[in-house]
Amino acid sequence: MLLSLGINHKSATLEVREQVAFSSSQMALALEDLTSLDEVEEAAILSTCNRTEIYCRLDGGGERLVLEWLGNFHRLPIDSLEHCARWHRDGEAVRHLMRVACGLDSMVLGEPQILGQIKGAYQLARTHHTLGSDLERLFQHTFAVAKQVRTETGIGENPVSVAYAAVNLAGRIFDDIRQSRALLIGAGETIELVARHLREAGIQGIIVANRTRERAQTLADEVGGVAIGLDELENALVCADIVISSTGSPTPLLGKGIVESALKTRKHRPIFMVDIAIPRDIEPQVGELDDIFLYSIDDLNDVISENRRSRQAAADQAEEMILANVSAWQHERRVRSAGDLIRRHRHQAERLRAEAEAEALAALSRGQDPERVIQKLTQQLTNRLLHGTTSRIRAASGAERVDLIQAAEELLIDDSALHQESP
Repeated sequence: MLLSLGINHKSATLEVREQVAFSSSQMALALEDLTSLDEVEEAAILSTCNRTEIYCRLDGGGERLVLEWLGNFHRLPIDSLEHCARWHRDGEAVRHLMRVACGLDSMVLGEPQILGQIKGAYQLARTHHTLGSDLERLFQHTFAVAKQVRTETGIGENPVSVAYAAVNLAGRIFDDIRQSRALLIGAGETIELVARHLREAGIQGIIVANRTRERAQTLADEVGGVAIGLDELENALVCADIVISSTGSPTPLLGKGIVESALKTRKHRPIFMVDIAIPRDIEPQVGELDDIFLYSIDDLNDVISENRRSRQAAADQAEEMILANVSAWQHERRVRSAGDLIRRHRHQAERLRAEAEAEALAALSRGQDPERVIQKLTQQLTNRLLHGTTSRIRAASGAERVDLIQAAEELLIDDSALHQESP
């Protein structure tokens, strides 16, 4: 059974989502631990600011097994996750992954970043050898569908991302964003988008802070900014009117104390903050301070809802394309399943043929009559090839399994061959 288990922005609060998120340093261990379960044949894990999702192929077991693993890995009680977990099985799991890849399940309808994040999850699972043929083909099929949707619908036109929404909200709060300075914490894809949007808005200055200063410098060079390390955050806060943060840090980078100190030095000039990270980079208590306007990723809904309305027609078209591709995937999977059965059947027949051939050759080497050897060979081969099938047909008949008897007749009996005249 194919299964997807997810906890996302639609089903869970920010507090829950950050508890079940996987950091990059945890992912290898998580994949190894998950696939060590006897029932889990293949697995991939997607963990972003808005969702944690597990895609796997199960041999037995069920949803509860995967949910228990998720809770145990993060040391969370299962009861606290049951109400916000969402399961999809087989065809619905395929449809769900395709919808996610196309941005149809995102907070920002049609946003393109999620496809790159899914590709990252796929590559990581490949690197750690937790993908088998089913998930490998599913991800490849999904990538093709996402490309088709981007090409043939307007879902990607006038893109609105979480990064854009954050900058748009800043523009609403400040009378003239061109007179402001921004501190960006992180140097990943989301912060890169934020930096570009801010530069296009004509912001006065940008400071990029990152754990790896070289990455911060690369981004700062692209947008005409300044790069610093995380150890310089306190000084940078003093001159920042806008703070937007999105890192993979497992613990907050900005606490109430450091922000309060910066406000005193700024003589209480307000700071607008958006924390896009999961887990959060900015302690929620920072929002209690006067002159701090702190927003989380869940607070961007007003900006994002405008995007959803404008893209709904393209989304409806994309949904139809996905349904067609789910059917194509299921058909392909059934064909592959039959192919595996055919290969096993041929392998069994080949083994019986080889055994009969070896016996016949041995008889010829002992000088036995070739005609009698051939007769015996054909008799033995026919008996051996039919023995298992006829035994199971008799057993099915005795058990009154009419369905199996009818299937056997359809699969085994070739009426056209029976009615051919002998030459």
